[in-house]
Amino acid sequence: MTEKLSALLPDLSPWRSSRDFRLLWVQGLVAYFGSFTAMVALPLQIKELTGSPLAVGAMGAVELVPLVVCGLYGGALADAVDRRRVILGTEVCLGLLAGVLLVNALLPEPLLWPLYVVAAGVSACAGLQRPALDALIARIVPHDQLTAAAALNALRWQLGAIAGPAAAGLVVAYAGHPVAYATTVCCFVFSVLLCLRLSPAPPAHGGEKPSLRGIVEGARYAWSRPVLLGTYAVDLAAMVLAFPHTLFPFLADELGAPWSLGLMYAAGSVGAVLLSLTSGWTARVRRHGLMVVCGAAGWGLAVAVAGLLENVWLVLLCLVAAGTGDMLSGLGRSTIWNQTIPDELRGRLAGIEVLSYSVGPQLGQVRAGAMAGWTGTRSAVWAGGAACVGVVVVLAAALPKLVSYDASTDEDARRRRELSL
Repeated sequence: MTEKLSALLPDLSPWRSSRDFRLLWVQGLVAYFGSFTAMVALPLQIKELTGSPLAVGAMGAVELVPLVVCGLYGGALADAVDRRRVILGTEVCLGLLAGVLLVNALLPEPLLWPLYVVAAGVSACAGLQRPALDALIARIVPHDQLTAAAALNALRWQLGAIAGPAAAGLVVAYAGHPVAYATTVCCFVFSVLLCLRLSPAPPAHGGEKPSLRGIVEGARYAWSRPVLLGTYAVDLAAMVLAFPHTLFPFLADELGAPWSLGLMYAAGSVGAVLLSLTSGWTARVRRHGLMVVCGAAGWGLAVAVAGLLENVWLVLLCLVAAGTGDMLSGLGRSTIWNQTIPDELRGRLAGIEVLSYSVGPQLGQVRAGAMAGWTGTRSAVWAGGAACVGVVVVLAAALPKLVSYDASTDEDARRRRELSL
């Protein structure tokens, strides 16, 4: 019994084997807590200032272009310069943007337009930073520990996603937006101090200057790999069609439970943490493409059911289940990317991954906000979830190499494994 329980617990070998992984893990936990605190406070403040679901959903439109442009450029940048410098610089900028939110919230009458400007700036910083972060993991963690590292990173992200929204809901309700934004500023100050302790991470093979040609080279590589294309397509479909977060303030009101807003934002992370805490078995999985498909379909199904229910506790339970599915899909995607992509292309491919991982939710916010304005909040939720399931099934049928991916036999995975020895 003890052995079976131990087999389910997270594999801590990346934490033990890499000092930089430990630093990044703690830094990320602190930064995510601050980011998610602002993530709840910002749309709630827009809702209070406008009372419009479309105005809240417009955040996605404002964030979209900076994310696309900076995500692609950030991928090329991560292959051309020291990845530690990119991470450090963007953390400093994120802290300054949080300071702008704090100053605006302290005004006698807070302004609306700075909220959109900051949202765009945060999106740009995230686009620049994420490829460098993703590309760094495969360099500081041994090849055979990549799935374990993905699970630990996801656990870190989800802990921040649970604590941040839960704290933000209470802080905004009882202390106001300024305290929430001040918390975010403090978190980024601490994060910057930890980033300063990371080891340098110069580009592989001397690197090349960021260029359009380099971005195109990365896109060509991704296009030539059906398995990678499948991971991008499935994640993009799931996020665009079934990302309900924009509607949570309105869904909580319709269910007669405004107190549940913070819990709604945190519920998906609770499900992801439950999977992370029992993720020991994932280190033995070889069919990671199947994980991607099953997880995305489970996410969509749970969101669809949540939109049909009227009991807030059952809705929260469905959102927990959705988070579990999203986490399963995310583990599969991260493992495939880190197992198969060459180090000299890892930043550019991570930049393309930003489009599926981050642009999807932004487009999903726009879709959800616009549809809710036409058909109602709950219809926008359940219809999006149902569409997600349908599209994921179609993609699985159209991309059989994704479903059949096996880490022990795939040529790219075997080549990367041999180079790491």
